[in-house]
Amino acid sequence: MASLLLTCFAFLAGLTVCGLLGSAMELAAGRRLAFSEPFVTPRHIVRSLAVTAAAGPYMLLNEAVAAWRRGEVSSLFLLSCAGTAGGWTLATGIVALDLAQRVAGLLS
Repeated sequence: MASLLLTCFAFLAGLTVCGLLGSAMELAAGRRLAFSEPFVTPRHIVRSLAVTAAAGPYMLLNEAVAAWRRGEVSSLFLLSCAGTAGGWTLATGIVALDLAQRVAGLLS
């Protein structure tokens, strides 16, 4: 039961990190978050990797829902993208919690 609670906490932490950073990037850029300019560009590879790592699940779901609304992909593909984004969110939460623990250890 404790591992389930930790998994849920990590997922929610990742959801929070992705949501906050994704929303901040959307506000700063003035457009919807996507795997395109100005968020992801070949001229700034490190920045693009950081943006994708931080808000990737948000980007993936935005792109998948937009393609589904245009009729380009099936509902099964949309569900697959949602599952991938969920796993990605969990991984982001684990990394965020590990970094927070390391910073707390350095400060104490």
